[in-house]
Amino acid sequence: MAAAAGGAVLLAKAFVGKRREFDFRGRTALITGGSRGLGLVLARQLAERGARIVICARDSQELEAAHRNLVEYGADVLALRCDLTQRDEVNEMIDLAEAQFGPIDILINNAGIIGVSPIEHVTMDDYHETMDCNFWSAVNVTYHLAPRMQQRGEGRIANVSSIGGKIGVPHLAAYSASKFALVGWSQAIRAELAKNGVVVTTVCPGLMRTGSPRHAEFKGQNEAEYAWFKNADSIPGLSVSAEYAAESILNAIQHGDAEIIIGTVAKVGAFVNQLMPEITSDLMSVATRMLPGPGGIGESSRTGAESESAASRNPVTNLTDQAAQRNNEEFA
Repeated sequence: MAAAAGGAVLLAKAFVGKRREFDFRGRTALITGGSRGLGLVLARQLAERGARIVICARDSQELEAAHRNLVEYGADVLALRCDLTQRDEVNEMIDLAEAQFGPIDILINNAGIIGVSPIEHVTMDDYHETMDCNFWSAVNVTYHLAPRMQQRGEGRIANVSSIGGKIGVPHLAAYSASKFALVGWSQAIRAELAKNGVVVTTVCPGLMRTGSPRHAEFKGQNEAEYAWFKNADSIPGLSVSAEYAAESILNAIQHGDAEIIIGTVAKVGAFVNQLMPEITSDLMSVATRMLPGPGGIGESSRTGAESESAASRNPVTNLTDQAAQRNNEEFA
């Protein structure tokens, strides 16, 4: 009986999965934060799969460079400047995109920021800015697009959170708070939008070699903070390539998966934390003792590009530097 029940579940899952299959060819995809890093890699791979691409970001110079790169890649692409924390700008951006490319079929909420700091130097402004960029920006875009998808009875939304939205990470308190919020909201709207044929996927990557540490903000002992962050981000096995992450995300969107956790370390961490949160908490406490303490520049902030030192330049971190060159991250 147990075997029969298990087989029935697998058959039902296969049937539902087949119904959720989605072809990217001829579709229009909007990628927020698409001017660099993971967003740019997603745009390239979606173009390869036959989609029309709309990218948006706040930095005009980055957008222009990304647009040129994608055109050279053979993409049919539109690049629009937009501050996603401003709802009026979001609505205007979506209207412009749909006026040129038609209805947006795929939304990938990828835009976000990273701030690294011991909690002693995290300010209330840091929490508000991080929530605005990592959580509210996704809500703002989805608020305008989801009803249009519901009316058509079809659409795909992917919300790029983080393993930091599954496990609270030391020195990333504001970031983890925003990503936890994104995970909970993403799961809730998946349940509600499914009745209208709109499929939502929650994406929780671990460390990725996108080149993005250059744009992260570091407080306290900023050079030491950047060194551990960039080294961890570079180590094969501990991190995955941006190309692997993007392919995994697009496959999850295509199949209508509820959630995808990317990277072996991230998957193990999320599993252990779900079953044994006390052990995860104790391990994080041990890790915190090895991280830089408060001091340095205090509540002032420096980008990763401004925090380079001998400790952050070595053969291992060359992988992240190369990713930065490939993925338009060198404007920092």
